[in-house]
Amino acid sequence: QVQLVESGGGLVQPGGSLRLSCTASGDIFTLYVMGWYRQAPGKQRELLAAITTGSRTNYADSVKGRFTISRDNAKNTVYLQMNSLIPEDTAVYYCQASLPYTNYEQWGQGTQVTVSS
Repeated sequence: QVQLVESGGGLVQPGGSLRLSCTASGDIFTLYVMGWYRQAPGKQRELLAAITTGSRTNYADSVKGRFTISRDNAKNTVYLQMNSLIPEDTAVYYCQASLPYTNYEQWGQGTQVTVSS
């Protein structure tokens, strides 16, 4: 069973950048598809980006061109580089690991991102 710990959230001004990290432990990281989600107050959790075991990526339209997901298998870590941040990006950001062809998924504890001047 994999455990996930996110870091890198904080307060940033509009137009700024942040990089979130999610480090996995407890299982073989390369087996997992990794995703970043966010949940704003009063809204449903939404998928922002995902990266497969072969490092193929896909993005939600709301972040395409601004956010980049990547993974470093040697460090058991997935990243979310967020550029050109806007106030609407304010949310709690979650990392998720899922095993392909199974129902298994694991979530991190979340990290707050606030975009405000």
